[in-house]
Amino acid sequence: MDYNSTDISYIVDNNKFNYRVCGLMIRDGRILAMHDERSPYYYLPGGRVKMGETAECAIVREIKEELGITPHIIRPLWLNQGFFNEDVDKLNYHELCIYFLLDVSDTDLTVKGAKFTLYERHHTHIFEWLPFDRLKDEYFYPAFLKTEITNLPEYFTLRTEFE
Repeated sequence: MDYNSTDISYIVDNNKFNYRVCGLMIRDGRILAMHDERSPYYYLPGGRVKMGETAECAIVREIKEELGITPHIIRPLWLNQGFFNEDVDKLNYHELCIYFLLDVSDTDLTVKGAKFTLYERHHTHIFEWLPFDRLKDEYFYPAFLKTEITNLPEYFTLRTEFE
């Protein structure tokens, strides 16, 4: 890949801009969510896009780093413009995130169990296949996915969320 190692993210005063990608991996009415030692909430696997990197390359790279598998991209679902205050670092975020629907059926991900732990560098990632109907009661971001998980768009859709 032809990109440098700079994440597209910066901080100005108490505000942070991020360009991210996230992957939706769905199986039997469940979505794969994660959390780590820093966050009290569940979120989707993914991460920041690097300068010069396409969103498609970024989601494949991030899933390889976090889960050790190579996903197949089915389609992009949303470009979400998110505005929120982060519970962990207390910064005000302006985040652009592209959500991809991913196929992992030809990987060994499904044999890892309903809940499993993996390690990436100095982070401990706890993954869990959360049933759709449990999302509404969980501390889970993005909040819009709690209702939209059963209504995935057929076409790439722009969203704006103020959380």
